[in-house]
Amino acid sequence: MHRRLFCEISPLTYKISVIKETLKRKVLWFIHRNQYAKTFESNPLPIKIYEHKSLIQRTLGNVDKKLQENKEHNLKLSAPKVNKILIKPGETFSFWKLVGKCTKKKGYKEGLIIRLGHVDQGIGGGMCQFTNLIQWMILHSPLTITEHHHHNQIDLFPDYGRQIPFGTGTSIMYNYLDYQFVNDTSRTFQLITYINKGYLCGELRCNKELEYSYHIIEENHYFNQEGDNYYRNNEVYREVIDRYTGNIVQKHLIVKNHSRVLYDKKYIPLNQIKDVNNLGIKLRDGERIVNK
Repeated sequence: MHRRLFCEISPLTYKISVIKETLKRKVLWFIHRNQYAKTFESNPLPIKIYEHKSLIQRTLGNVDKKLQENKEHNLKLSAPKVNKILIKPGETFSFWKLVGKCTKKKGYKEGLIIRLGHVDQGIGGGMCQFTNLIQWMILHSPLTITEHHHHNQIDLFPDYGRQIPFGTGTSIMYNYLDYQFVNDTSRTFQLITYINKGYLCGELRCNKELEYSYHIIEENHYFNQEGDNYYRNNEVYREVIDRYTGNIVQKHLIVKNHSRVLYDKKYIPLNQIKDVNNLGIKLRDGERIVNK
């Protein structure tokens, strides 16, 4: 039998746990205050390492459209707080230290959040998309991710034009679930973040060219059934490529996912189900054939 955590006993114990973890983070920020990136440079650094953009108002099952609109509003408030930040050698980037707490008083609205493994709504919802964008760019660089939480134990929404592999996203909660990376190189990096025509856009820039490029690949992607539940499985790897020779000098596993599907199984592509006999269906060359 699962033993409940203190934070799961009641709403009061949950609030107590949040306050405790928030205070612990603030103490760490104070102790290591000189190590965090805090300098902004209005002029972009000369070398563009990587750029990416993600659609803000996406199709997410039956999610209220108003929450999507609020998410765009929230991102418009938070993006400028990260835009043009420099991450100098030895410095650590902390998302929450830069963005701060998203409160109603600051103008944030209710958006979609994930709380204890379930879809919910709360003030400032939508920040996960922001750290997802940053995470994807950092994976294409030599910067070292030092704090990364994710909710890849669950698959919340069907794929609608997915651009990046499942399970590479982030989970954050002010301020104890942070997203952080450190610059262990001798170069200076810069993040540029902004909203443009319904997209959250980002660039990772540097003051010097890099010796290597980075490529993220997905392998062994499939769904399977276990009892009454379906699970999404995949492995995500990062390749490090010598820019001068084109040779892959390193390939390592970033994450291996086995995530319970929370949406209706009708949205699972049949040709991606590993054991389709459980559905009374066979697959031949991607075609659907009903068993007789």
